[in-house]
Amino acid sequence: MNTVEPIRNRIKINAIRNNLKSEKNPRNYLLFVMGINSALRISDLLKLKIKDVIDNRGDIKESIYIRQTKTGKEIAPLINDSMREAIKYYLERIGNWSFEDYLFKSKRNPNRPLERVMAWYLINKWCADVGLDNGRIGTHSLRKTWGYHARKVGIDLETIMIKLGQKSISSTKAYIGISQEEIGAVENKVCL
Repeated sequence: MNTVEPIRNRIKINAIRNNLKSEKNPRNYLLFVMGINSALRISDLLKLKIKDVIDNRGDIKESIYIRQTKTGKEIAPLINDSMREAIKYYLERIGNWSFEDYLFKSKRNPNRPLERVMAWYLINKWCADVGLDNGRIGTHSLRKTWGYHARKVGIDLETIMIKLGQKSISSTKAYIGISQEEIGAVENKVCL
């Protein structure tokens, strides 16, 4: 099994967002935005229902309360402004919806969530469409993208480790894809 990489380039991230927003299916835009902003595993993302993000008054919730599939732990990731905008965009475009509907419905069977394999295919296609076609993209790339960019904006590794539910700083470093190029750039900056 190949290790997948985060999407490091913010210009490529914005290009994917713009491409998806111009598509007919708002589900894909929502999946990408929630994937890179929530840091949830794809298994947890795909099982989300509208009731997980919308309260009984029809307002977007502050957080998503879920029990992780892999760990069984309860978590409550914040619904940030990007996710909030994507949820509004999605709900405005799908028309009639029920609280029990999956957020990421399968096209073949609307009573079922999108399958993991199809999510993998879509994510690879979105990345290839913007020139990210290195064979190292997968469903985990969305989650890793959050961790990578959190570090780039100055969030400490311990906080990222806790958010991602990892057990050690060293595994977090490897997970978010600190590259040899980045290490070389830092080595050049610290020239004593």
